[in-house]
Amino acid sequence: MIALDWWIVGLYMGGTLALGIWLARRASGGLVDFFVSGRSLPWWLAGTSMAATTFSVDTPLYVTGLVARRGIAGNWEWWAFALSHLLLIYLFARLWRRAEVVTDAELTELRYGGRPAAVLRGSRAFLFAVPINCIAIGYVMLAMRKVMEAFDLLGTLPAWLPGDERLWIVVALSVFVMIYAGISGLWGVVATDFFQFGLAMLGALLVAGFAIGDIGGLAALKEGVIAAGREDALRLVPRPGSPDLPMGTFLAYLGIQWWAWRRSDGGGEFVQRMSACRTERDAEGAAWLFNLLHYVVRAWPWILTALAALVIFPDLEDPEMGYPLLMIRYLPAGVLGIVMASFVAAFMSTVSTQINWGASYIVNDLYARFVRPDANQRQLVALGRLASVFIVVAGGVAAFVADDIGTVFRFMIAIGTGPGAVLILRWFWWRVNAWAELASMLAGFAIALLTYLPLWGGMGFGLRLTVTAFGAAAVWLPVMWLTPPESDETLDGFYRRVRPGGPGWKLSRARTGLEPDAPLRRDLARTLFAAFLLFGAMFALGAALLLEPVTAALSAVVAVVGLIGLRRLRPDRELANGL
Repeated sequence: MIALDWWIVGLYMGGTLALGIWLARRASGGLVDFFVSGRSLPWWLAGTSMAATTFSVDTPLYVTGLVARRGIAGNWEWWAFALSHLLLIYLFARLWRRAEVVTDAELTELRYGGRPAAVLRGSRAFLFAVPINCIAIGYVMLAMRKVMEAFDLLGTLPAWLPGDERLWIVVALSVFVMIYAGISGLWGVVATDFFQFGLAMLGALLVAGFAIGDIGGLAALKEGVIAAGREDALRLVPRPGSPDLPMGTFLAYLGIQWWAWRRSDGGGEFVQRMSACRTERDAEGAAWLFNLLHYVVRAWPWILTALAALVIFPDLEDPEMGYPLLMIRYLPAGVLGIVMASFVAAFMSTVSTQINWGASYIVNDLYARFVRPDANQRQLVALGRLASVFIVVAGGVAAFVADDIGTVFRFMIAIGTGPGAVLILRWFWWRVNAWAELASMLAGFAIALLTYLPLWGGMGFGLRLTVTAFGAAAVWLPVMWLTPPESDETLDGFYRRVRPGGPGWKLSRARTGLEPDAPLRRDLARTLFAAFLLFGAMFALGAALLLEPVTAALSAVVAVVGLIGLRRLRPDRELANGL
């Protein structure tokens, strides 16, 4: 990198800090202002922020390594989550907004009652704020370290510093993020996310364009992959017996992973954004925009770049390094600075979210709930900023013990598997109680950790998901039936607030005299057609880029069917027909 590139990166960081400072006044009013933007976010800003926070510096490196090891079909490791994200649009987005919580942990004491609910809230907040959140920050820092390694940005720090000096540079960058995120709260996070997403997408397109252009275009790229003996790497779904992706693992992605994980009903920073939306309709629109940006728009620049790395660097010891090495090899001065700034943007968008989100658990669900319930709003905002410091420090510690992005990502999925079925059912079935959710969360976490012990002999990922999901179910189902249900008062209070559909709230519906917000059957049908639209559009675009016209045409037909189905099931159409 030359001086021009560094100037571009510096200008971007300076602009981000200035925006955070300018928005500081919006975050000073109290807890709701700091953590959910006073519930005033428009759908387009909330949706883009949701996409930006899942688009970090680790993501293109992770996809590059995934394609190198398992081909395009390996992306089902994260594509499978689209099934739960689609449920978010029509089943959960408006329910989360209607609940008016600050965090997903807060919902536990709205849905459940008594001491078990309090224990669950505290356990969930601690587990997600500290170990899980800090591990997430750690592997994002790891990815930035790898970028530093590729650019050979070494020799700038004192020799007496312990550990990898590249990570000290990343930790310093995280402290910078902490400053603007701590000053401006969620408003600063989502506003910078909007610009960071655009810059990160521009960077991804530039890397893909320059690399593929040098190879000779899309046709030459495809021929190069085949010539390298990796024809299976071009498949959108694995063939039976493929050495790249075992069929058992693929089926675990589709059949278990999406409903068993800890965010099956949204969770975490997604809940934070939807709770921050102006209206329920804005929350639903934000969820739709996130799905389109996350799965349709940005997947293919990464995948095409990964295929280019497979052709150009077929023998890399660490395939995840293929992405930054392509940047160095092909990008001219100025363009390299833009792309490097996009990496910094992707890093900052995720870390700022993790900082704010993790601090929200510490302040809202631990301190304000159990330590100082009488704390005033100014004290809570001050503690939120202090908690941000703690989150960065803990994430930095986690970064020093990780080495492979894909491995850490799969570990995060594994330890979060188990509670998903309970999280979905609690919205639509009165019998689910606090003890069931607590048992599912702790059992899933413990079983996943046990599967990593040497006595299992290197268990495959698909089998690990299966053992964890059904092992957790074997714990929480008996716990639920052996413990008493929530009181009628608690159940009816939750139903009055949220008004979920389905037969599971028949008794509360009769006691309160309130009808559900929307019929569950219609929302499930809308989710099905949304899946047709999303996957059809995603594979139509991908197949077109891979020069597979038949697959592209068939996928486009599926997308059109989905669009027609959604239009026929619009609520305003039902009202117009008197339904």
